Amino acid sequence: AVNRAREAGANTFQIFSSSPRMWRAADIKPADAKKMRDLRAEFAVGPVAIHASYLINLCSQTEAVRVNSIAGFRGEVERALALGAEYLVLHPGSWKGLTREEGLRLAAESIEQAIAGIAWQGADFRILIENTAGAEFSLGGKLEQVAELVERLRPCAPMGVCLDTCHVHVAGYDIVSEDGYIETMKLVESTVGFDAVKVWHCNDAKAAMGSKLDRHEHIGEGTIGAATFRRLLHDERFAHCAFIAETPVDAPGDEARNVGVLRTLAAG
Repeated sequence: AVNRAREAGANTFQIFSSSPRMWRAADIKPADAKKMRDLRAEFAVGPVAIHASYLINLCSQTEAVRVNSIAGFRGEVERALALGAEYLVLHPGSWKGLTREEGLRLAAESIEQAIAGIAWQGADFRILIENTAGAEFSLGGKLEQVAELVERLRPCAPMGVCLDTCHVHVAGYDIVSEDGYIETMKLVESTVGFDAVKVWHCNDAKAAMGSKLDRHEHIGEGTIGAATFRRLLHDERFAHCAFIAETPVDAPGDEARNVGVLRTLAAG
């Protein structure tokens, strides 16, 4: 992973610590964890984010799903700590069949159960709640929901926020027009707060603003456009953040191409 990031021209990256579509996960071998740490130190690559499995739904009304999700998320935390990752990015889940308040409560309680007894004192590590595309019943489609979940969990876990440009856009927040960007950033400040945002997923969007359709596109080739990414990358309020692309890989070299576009926009 470290070498692939370097080959793509990146100095930070995100990985899955196991298959994102299977509950079963192998333990991290100490030798592999040491190799990652050594390579990161040698080439100054970091921070590293791990994205939690897509199967995890910590606010599911179905008990069996929630039980598996709690166990699955605990495994994600343990593997992240073993690998020395700074961030673990989580989609909170779907509260279909419940009220929004019940969904928030269940998500917070499930995360508390999952991390109970884990020793992370001294570790440079945070759980990041990611905003979602705003689909019906999806927890995190509103910035207020992300902020509320983070606030509920602060007493028991090191918390932060991951914002996804595509998700922000298709959820209905205007980041494309200059005035819209200003207003959306005021909302970011009043809800999650700039300091809490540790990672931006930089993805252009195939779908229109407010469509609720989570379809990622190459940087500068979608409905968000290059100018928005230039504005974001030059926004000093996010100078502390990692900017990570989750753009499509349609052809060999696409990872390096998208990283190159982001680097060019950041420099210009």
